[in-house]
Amino acid sequence: MAIAKAERLMNLALCLLGTRRPLSKRELRGSIEAYMEAGSDESFNRMFERDKDDLRELGLVIETVENLDGDTGYLARRDSNRLPPITLDAEEAAALGLAAKVWQQARLAGAASGALQKLRAAGMPEAEDAYEVHSALEPRIPVHEAAFEPLMLACRDRRPVTFDYRKANAARPEQRQVEPWTLECWRGHWYLAGWDRDRGAERVFRLSRIAGRVRSRAGAFTASVPDVVTVRETVESWAGETATRTARIRLRAGSGYPLRSRAISVRELGDGWDELEIPYGHGLDAWLVEFGPDVVVREPADLRADVMDRLRAVAKD
Repeated sequence: MAIAKAERLMNLALCLLGTRRPLSKRELRGSIEAYMEAGSDESFNRMFERDKDDLRELGLVIETVENLDGDTGYLARRDSNRLPPITLDAEEAAALGLAAKVWQQARLAGAASGALQKLRAAGMPEAEDAYEVHSALEPRIPVHEAAFEPLMLACRDRRPVTFDYRKANAARPEQRQVEPWTLECWRGHWYLAGWDRDRGAERVFRLSRIAGRVRSRAGAFTASVPDVVTVRETVESWAGETATRTARIRLRAGSGYPLRSRAISVRELGDGWDELEIPYGHGLDAWLVEFGPDVVVREPADLRADVMDRLRAVAKD
């Protein structure tokens, strides 16, 4: 059975790599013997979808293209599936080893470990793990959101998605149609940056606010994907990293240490409260709400109003 599946995957990969135009399911079924013997259309569709996902997990970049007639076709461009020779020095190898440790408690643990094994088999130098020898701390990126894995795959494969998203000041989620660009982790939260088709503009979505399943859609992207640096700046701006002014807040003594670490000034008010001046940028209202009754916004008035709106939306639930 294992040999038969490996042969089927190889044949599918060769078909997708060897074509100059997208091939439909019907054409692929007529070209691969195992698919011809699949029996019913339902059995073939299940087998094909599993094989396609397996090839993507193995690293093959498979594009999904919709033609003018509305039919869906598949191909794997050679230029998208060709890598130059990989040469790494000891410092680069150590950096990759450290990056792999970050994912040890996340869904990418197996992929990170497998990638290191392949690089070592190809001659990557064994680097001394100075991080492990000299530090009791270990890097971790928490991934608890169910939406992370399907969105990661959609970003990799350039596949549009739909999901229900609840804004912080909304009582109910609403459906979004998004062309996903990349995932970024900021202040312990994961964000998706992409093109919102309904709004015709780039948007950033916090994964913890995605409700239900992330569903893939057929077809190609309609908007161009910006470079990685630009996308990262967009996420930082939407999540509140880019500050344009300052805000004054009251903070309960002994609480809100992340806020205190960013404070420009701190003044004791007495009665168990301190006053902080902190950088104010887009997204600060959402962050302040997380501290609940330990934070009171003094100024500016628009920030105070935004925080109150978010708290009212939470209270309605």
